[in-house]
Amino acid sequence: MIRVVLAEDQGLVLGALSALLSLESDLEVVGQAPDGEAALELCRSLTPDVLVTDIEMPRLSGLDVAERLKAAGSGVRVIIVTTFGRAGYLRRALEVGARGYLLKDAPAEQLADAIRQVHAGGRSIAPELAAGAWDAHSPLTERERQVLQAAENGASTSSIAAALSLSEGTVRNYLSEAISKLGAKGRVEAARRAREMGWL
Repeated sequence: MIRVVLAEDQGLVLGALSALLSLESDLEVVGQAPDGEAALELCRSLTPDVLVTDIEMPRLSGLDVAERLKAAGSGVRVIIVTTFGRAGYLRRALEVGARGYLLKDAPAEQLADAIRQVHAGGRSIAPELAAGAWDAHSPLTERERQVLQAAENGASTSSIAAALSLSEGTVRNYLSEAISKLGAKGRVEAARRAREMGWL
């Protein structure tokens, strides 16, 4: 049996995924999480073979969970199932160690097949995204991304500086660089463009 944990903040979707996978004779859903923090805890306590997770969730995103599992040397393999069909998101998912990336409108049997493929050591990537994944390279440095992400949430320059242990001048420089690279008029537009490309 392949032991699976599901992470999804929409209850109906979580229930539907669990019901679909329970029809497969070789798959067992051993845990369900409504947010990223709960998913991480379930992966630590249950040590499933595969985590199937959405990207956007409360507390921790699916990408955050994948990154933390990778950093901890966990053997849990991660599959992202999302509505975000942008190559930038796929690229970030692969960079943080995800082994699969499927879109929510894919046929149900595709998810079961992806779980088996990833469990066996392979990858399973939505074919319509795979070709463009490495063309969607973010122009932002990691610091620019962090500063822009904080600005997107409405944080002031001083609070961003405090949170990232930077000077306010340095934060302004990072924001200015990010705005320039994205051809935006200000921090809000820059954050929106970066989010649309899957770079935040």
